[in-house]
Amino acid sequence: MAVVKRIDHVAILVDDLEKTLTFWQDGLGMQMTHLEDVPAEKSIVAFLPVGGSELELVKPTTGDSGLSRYLEKRGPGMHHICLEVDDIEGMLDRLREQGVQLINETPVTGAGGKRYAFVHPKSANGVMVELYELPR
Repeated sequence: MAVVKRIDHVAILVDDLEKTLTFWQDGLGMQMTHLEDVPAEKSIVAFLPVGGSELELVKPTTGDSGLSRYLEKRGPGMHHICLEVDDIEGMLDRLREQGVQLINETPVTGAGGKRYAFVHPKSANGVMVELYELPR
């Protein structure tokens, strides 16, 4: 049976990356390890590790992306929580069997071979959940 291994990251959607970084870095003393352009998601992401997880500050890079529409509708704030799983296909099968609404019916392969899929917030009490599996 597929299991959740850990919280990988919490993604926070931002409209002003520099202003947001000021709070996390200067205010809380966290350090950004790197910025990454993510063309597939039309965004730029700042990575701030904390414990065994990360905060990801996500800024849309175009006005026509799903992230931009989300930001326009809801404003800046938490976008999703990402959970690492040991078997993403098994987890998606399990969720489908329970009638959970999925955004991605099958895993998407991202940078570094990570496979991920999103669960619709309607099925998780208003929280968007990303599931991901590291390459084997």
